[in-house]
Amino acid sequence: MADRQSQTRAPRPTHTHINNSNPTSTFLRKLQYHAPNSTQLVGLLTLLISASILLLLTGLTVTATVLGLIFFTPLILLTSPFWVPIGTILFVLTAAFLSICGFVVALVAGLSWMYRYFRGMHPPGSDQVDYARSRIYDTASHVKDYASQYGGYLQIKVKDAAPGA
Repeated sequence: MADRQSQTRAPRPTHTHINNSNPTSTFLRKLQYHAPNSTQLVGLLTLLISASILLLLTGLTVTATVLGLIFFTPLILLTSPFWVPIGTILFVLTAAFLSICGFVVALVAGLSWMYRYFRGMHPPGSDQVDYARSRIYDTASHVKDYASQYGGYLQIKVKDAAPGA
């Protein structure tokens, strides 16, 4: 590969004397100067062969699909009362199975995260959980302080309103 890159194309000889009287020779010189090298020709041939094969395979696939629909449409229409319920049942069962698999994966991921969190391994997002826990604790302590301050005030007011209570 390095040999191929190190080789450079030899410069074409420049002719100082161009015969303008013969346009065919001028055209041939220009054509020869712009001619592709062997690597470019092999690449072009490979591209053409690959494109031809893919075009042929596409044509065969479309032809087989159309012929299959032509021949099997009567059979499909005649047996549709049999296939529609089976297809519906299979669709519902497949959807249920995939949903259950998704829920199991989510459950295992959640349990794994909780296990790592409670073991102190600091899984992703544990700092947010710790922050939420501290906010909840702070809010609860503020509510407790507020209730202790104003709860006694309300008990005094109740005794004033109903002295026998």
